[in-house]
Amino acid sequence: MVAGAPDIHDKMKVKIDSPIGRRQYSKRLSAIEPVFGNIIVNKGMNKLTLRGQEKVNTQWQLYCLVHNIEKLRNNLH
Repeated sequence: MVAGAPDIHDKMKVKIDSPIGRRQYSKRLSAIEPVFGNIIVNKGMNKLTLRGQEKVNTQWQLYCLVHNIEKLRNNLH
């Protein structure tokens, strides 16, 4: 890193603290972040256990399917 140059964390803080950045970041938090958080934390999927693109895609789709089924179940009650 060059002395005196802002690091990537400082650049990101400035970007997120702008009015446009706040609006974009708030959309991200409400749209996709909770899905990944639920799959990683609640389902325990911190790494894929299969090898090969087709198997990995299938495993990911199964986790997403379970997530969506739970959402449907919760909305019906």
